[in-house]
Amino acid sequence: MGFEIGSVYDRAASSALRAHDVFISNALASMIVTGLSLGTLAIIVGSVSALRAFQLFLDFRRLLASIHHLPGHRTILSYSSVLGHLFPATPLLTLGHDYSWLSKHAPFAERGFDIISAVACWPKAAGSLLIADANVIKDIVWSRGGFPKPLGQYTILTFFGENIVVSEGNEWKRYRKIVAPAFSERNNRLVWDATTQIMLDLFDTMWAGQEEVVVNHSVDLTLPIALFVIGAAGFGRPISWKEDAVVPLGHQLTFKDALHTVTQDLTLKFLVPKWAMGLTKRFRRMRLAFDELHRYLTEMIHERQGSQDEEDNNDLLSSLLSANSDKNLSKGEVKLSDSELIGNIFIFLVAGHETTAHAFSFAFALLALHPDKQEEMYQHIKRVLPDGRIPTYDDMPSLAYSSAVFNESLRMFPPVCTVPKSSAEDTTFNLTDVNGTLKTVVVPKGLGLILDVPGLHYNPKYWEDPFTFKPERFLGDWNRDAFLPFSSGYRGCVGRKFSETEGAAVLTILISRYVISIKDEPQFAGETYEQRKARVLNAQSILTLAPTRLPLVFRPRRT
Repeated sequence: MGFEIGSVYDRAASSALRAHDVFISNALASMIVTGLSLGTLAIIVGSVSALRAFQLFLDFRRLLASIHHLPGHRTILSYSSVLGHLFPATPLLTLGHDYSWLSKHAPFAERGFDIISAVACWPKAAGSLLIADANVIKDIVWSRGGFPKPLGQYTILTFFGENIVVSEGNEWKRYRKIVAPAFSERNNRLVWDATTQIMLDLFDTMWAGQEEVVVNHSVDLTLPIALFVIGAAGFGRPISWKEDAVVPLGHQLTFKDALHTVTQDLTLKFLVPKWAMGLTKRFRRMRLAFDELHRYLTEMIHERQGSQDEEDNNDLLSSLLSANSDKNLSKGEVKLSDSELIGNIFIFLVAGHETTAHAFSFAFALLALHPDKQEEMYQHIKRVLPDGRIPTYDDMPSLAYSSAVFNESLRMFPPVCTVPKSSAEDTTFNLTDVNGTLKTVVVPKGLGLILDVPGLHYNPKYWEDPFTFKPERFLGDWNRDAFLPFSSGYRGCVGRKFSETEGAAVLTILISRYVISIKDEPQFAGETYEQRKARVLNAQSILTLAPTRLPLVFRPRRT
């Protein structure tokens, strides 16, 4: 009864506010004509502001009531808004950038429940549920149409054209049908072979004869590795280590530098208007990188189109080009537009190189920080390959420890920390709290849902001692519904096996020949092990979760 009275009061107040807004508008118009005093203007503006604040309060109150005041965060700025991410975490103002990564499972543990709310009041009342329960997440990702992706939050990924990530429904099915054949067992074998060759070329050309190789930031090594693999196995564009350092004729940046700058500055590109692009050196380089990358992608398309009839290619680029041609269409199919073609090439380049490169960086660091695990991995490789031969794709199932290290790195450092969804209809979630009591969470239509990946990956309900690096946890039985680095369900990453194959190959080849350690630097001579660990594993989300600075040393193994 109390809630009904409150609702009647809210409706009456809203009607009064709307009537008052009309009155204020008329009063302002009259004032302009009659020339009322500034004092009167101030009173009117103050009244409008107060009424607007009251309206926001009522909307905020209604939203809280709609989720039955589920415990969580109450802030001014929305967690999912651009403004909410621009400011650092500030109590009552915003949860800040990287909230989920920095908090992990702690906010859920504090409340004894694996769903919490985040409700904000400005510029309008907005709310989300943050979810770290594996069963609820499983229900969401396997629901057909019940929890669509809020595409408006992915606009930043459409600069080069519409693509599979920023799509839903029939459009997503169309893109998925086009690209799925490229991620076959045949292509996985190609990924392994290309990765092996790229790593051996690195050892034989760039690292040959060196007693130790110092890399001041791990991504200077891992980004090229991942880019060369996706280039060779996905787009038929092999790049050698020596060629990578040379800017091709007709370009001002290398392909690697153009792509890296674009991925680093996507958010900036979204915020800076075109007319301001020439104002600073960084803006000018960003504009150049976007132009250069578009030129590279266009050249890649034209080169393959010119050789399409001569080569039997079954990679990702061939699948996309085939869908861009009228002659390959079946009845009722719509071909990819040129912008869709470039947009999808771009998104697979980003997904296929940046996320994997950062996963390698964290894996290298974790092995360096845990030499006992690194030695255990080396001994495992020796048992599988006692004659020291180069591993093949057929060896991958036996190289379980390599895959386990890659998975544990992805668990501890998930590339994407939040997966946003929305509720297409009124529904409920049922789950137990920390005391085992079954509770129901009410989810009104249109409410935002955030699959909190760090919250899930560091949830002790699924992962014993979650802050400890334990690759062996992936050698036995483990909860696959509590592991979300590639998303899951119907929208799970189509390139998951591509990434897993590349990860196992890189780690196996590298650890079989080199020992990894953290670079000693004089300015950090007095730090403890825990301080060093915190420093080198420091990470932040840009487009994906990336190490801040991770200096490594690679030394050849003595056989």
